[in-house]
Amino acid sequence: MAEELATMKPQVYKDERPAEYFTRFHEHSRTHEPDAVYEIVRCLTSAISLGFYRARAIATENVPGSGPVILAPNHFSFFDHFFLGTFIRRKIRFMAKSQLFQPPMQWVYRHGGVFPVRRGHRDEEAFITARTVLGRGACVAMYPEAGRSRTGRLGEKARPGIGRLALESGAVVVPTAIHGSAKVRNWKRGQFAKVTIQYGEPIVFDREDAPSRERQQAVADEIFGRIKVLYAGLEAEGRRGVLQRVRAQRRAAREAAETKRAAPA
Repeated sequence: MAEELATMKPQVYKDERPAEYFTRFHEHSRTHEPDAVYEIVRCLTSAISLGFYRARAIATENVPGSGPVILAPNHFSFFDHFFLGTFIRRKIRFMAKSQLFQPPMQWVYRHGGVFPVRRGHRDEEAFITARTVLGRGACVAMYPEAGRSRTGRLGEKARPGIGRLALESGAVVVPTAIHGSAKVRNWKRGQFAKVTIQYGEPIVFDREDAPSRERQQAVADEIFGRIKVLYAGLEAEGRRGVLQRVRAQRRAAREAAETKRAAPA
């Protein structure tokens, strides 16, 4: 697969700007909701997702309509943010690498509810912002792999950050597979991949104030393991096959519930 992918710019793993540069973005995210900028960007990018990439979603009902939620998707493309939000009516707050916060786009990110994480540093401010936002009952997206895969394949393992946030917040976690976005950059060759987003069954972990590094990693591995299962299903069965299987499971669940209700007490 790797040889079929368009080239990507070299990765920059450390932001040398001081932490104080990003204070205003964190303060704004902790006290403000995304404004009209979010909806404008969402409308524009949804048109691209649906029109060019034929994006479709499976099992959006797995994302709770209210309360604190962490969306945990795999990550191949910058456009994953937009694929993730196309089918969800809730406004998603994205944790994004600080290198993206450059004029003039940082204005868009700020008003769109995006907050930075300084890669190459132990950025406590990003976790404080994420917990604050979740504490207000919002929806936050965090990539378990922490960065984009540059091979077109899922990473070997998750970073512990997603486990830490899940444990410290106690928020519902929705593992999510984004299939097809590894080839999004091939638009430069006139090729537009078909993208499918599948939202998995939600998970809730008991809240822990100071989870150990080992505990964080164990939870991160569990979340990422579920993403791998979802992704493998899309790889093996395709969008249509997974849709048929999910619909069959729903029918079976409804029939089982009806049978239980009809049974004599």
